[in-house]
Amino acid sequence: MSVPDKPPLDAILQKVLEAVPFQLTTDGGPEAARARFRDLPRPPVHQEVRVEDRTVDGPGGPIPIRLYWPPEAGDAPVPVAMFFHGGGWVVGDLDSYDNDARRHAVGSGALVVSVEYRLAPEHPYPAAVDDVWAATRWVAEHAADLGADPTRLAVAGDSAGGNLAAVVAQLARDTSGPPIAFQLLWYPATTWDTSLPSFTENADAPILSLDAVADFSRWYAKGQDLGNPPATLVPGRATDFAELAPAYVAVAGHDPLRDDGIRYAELLSAAGVPVEVHNAETLVHGYLGYAGVVPAATDAVERGLGALRRALA
Repeated sequence: MSVPDKPPLDAILQKVLEAVPFQLTTDGGPEAARARFRDLPRPPVHQEVRVEDRTVDGPGGPIPIRLYWPPEAGDAPVPVAMFFHGGGWVVGDLDSYDNDARRHAVGSGALVVSVEYRLAPEHPYPAAVDDVWAATRWVAEHAADLGADPTRLAVAGDSAGGNLAAVVAQLARDTSGPPIAFQLLWYPATTWDTSLPSFTENADAPILSLDAVADFSRWYAKGQDLGNPPATLVPGRATDFAELAPAYVAVAGHDPLRDDGIRYAELLSAAGVPVEVHNAETLVHGYLGYAGVVPAATDAVERGLGALRRALA
């Protein structure tokens, strides 16, 4: 599974990281971490997309969601993709992931529903799961009112959001919930197995280090027995992967989570689930945020969104 001869970091990405340094850490506590992430420069993209903010009822109170209709939306129902943002279950919100959601709507041709779930450590597991699951069920129930086709419902998310997307796909199968047609998992945290080679190989990687993985995971999983975690916390610990939605798993060569995503793809494939893995060998964790700036990141993001578009066509 290890990639000992992986290419070096993309040269353009390296220059961008030098010009705008950023490391995802818990230093200073959750509010400081959120402020650092929120303050990253994000030139607006795809302003042509129609957007609407709403709230839906959740187990912990109203859940903010943001709807993004694809440019081709007309009279015919469009597919729909739930989008769960990353940030270690601790940082991130609708605004900081606005560009990513817009790219998903344009690239996939789907109505994208971005969900602002409750964050740890103030709201540890299972608050985030409860919120994204409630939002997914609401969207499936109200799809017709939104101009969407509930039979073409996908889940997508990056990093912690990839974890949540994988969890929702399992919940939908296990509870006769709304059927999930596809799961798009961007560098997801799915197995929590830090013995995998990439956790050592990329322990001090740009953007996300092994120490940060441990810190964010500890905040989210507060009070849980990680020796025997539930699958709704660690989806790679499920006992059965059969009949889950087809998946596209995107990983990055210079990411501690690289082999975690690859391992989850192997579990899905072994259970007969159609799965495609793409390793962006010269990129880092969080490369969604560098689409439109770093050509290699743009290509990798377009590849994943193309898979989502084809799956929902």
